[in-house]
Amino acid sequence: MAKLSPFKFLQEVRAEGDKVTWPTRRETFITSIMVAILATVMAILFLISDQVIRLFITTVLGIGT
Repeated sequence: MAKLSPFKFLQEVRAEGDKVTWPTRRETFITSIMVAILATVMAILFLISDQVIRLFITTVLGIGT
C-alpha cells in the first residue's frame, strides 16, 4: 500500500483544483437569479395545486362551510 505524505496530498489537491473551470461572477449572478425565480414559480404552483386539491376534497366530503 502506497503511503502519501500530507504535503504530496495537498500538492495533488491544488493541481486538481487548477483544472476546474470556475464560473464567472456574471454566470453565478444569473444562475442565482434563475434559481430564485424558479423556486418562486414552483412555490406558487404548489400553492395553487394545494388549494385546488383542498377545495376538491372538502367539496367531495362535504366538510366545508
